[in-house]
Amino acid sequence: MNRQLVKDAFGWGFLLWLIGYMLGILLFVAVPISLVGWIIMPIGTIITLWVLFKKIKSNSLHYYLLLGIVWTAIAVVFDYFFLVKAFKPADGYYKLDVYLYYLLTFLLPLMVGWKKNTNK
Repeated sequence: MNRQLVKDAFGWGFLLWLIGYMLGILLFVAVPISLVGWIIMPIGTIITLWVLFKKIKSNSLHYYLLLGIVWTAIAVVFDYFFLVKAFKPADGYYKLDVYLYYLLTFLLPLMVGWKKNTNK
């Protein structure tokens, strides 16, 4: 695996997850818990798209597929350990907003990769 792919997959994947995690902690005290994910999602989507268009330089669809897989794996594993296990939410964690977040985490890199691939 090349060094840039490791940096893009694990570095950006962790950083994007951490941004959402920190936003969630900040919003937890300000809004109802049921709305936290819905508020973070548009912000996270915009930041993710910025990273994909401005910071990721590959034109390979395969590269973006790998990003989607790794970023989603990071989100699922870190959410489990740092949200589900750590906070043990009484009403559970996995709801529609979380599933949509995982889906977007996987699909956004693919969509941007496809767009970059068709524009070259």
